[in-house]
Amino acid sequence: MGGWWREDNALWALFISAFVSSTLLPGSSEAVLAAAALSGFSPWRLLWVATLGNTLGGLTNWWIGWWIATRYPAGRLVRPAQEKALMRVRRFGWPVLLLSWLPVIGDPLCVAAGWLRVNIWLSLLAIAVGKAARYALLLWLIPVSG
Repeated sequence: MGGWWREDNALWALFISAFVSSTLLPGSSEAVLAAAALSGFSPWRLLWVATLGNTLGGLTNWWIGWWIATRYPAGRLVRPAQEKALMRVRRFGWPVLLLSWLPVIGDPLCVAAGWLRVNIWLSLLAIAVGKAARYALLLWLIPVSG
């Protein structure tokens, strides 16, 4: 494929989109993933790149939570939505981060895990598994010929 939408550019676009989508900023990596899959790029490479970008974004949220906890007492910052995320992480521990791919609640779960100092390696594992499963399902649903 020629032009801008070569595989290396598409993979970078997917990585950046997946990273941004997994932070507290809005994004839509699903559209970039679908466009790349429909353009015939390797599903395995797409899965790897999207998962890596989205996982690093989730880990960024974990670090944001960790940083906030070092600077500010929990009682001053907690709003009702934040309290729900904290409660879920306290109750279920690191496995709740398997749901970090969910819209609206996924990002606060990662922030809450960092705030509560959930083990970074277990957090990384759960975030990566959840996000990989999501992208694998999306790739499986995209109707590609071949």
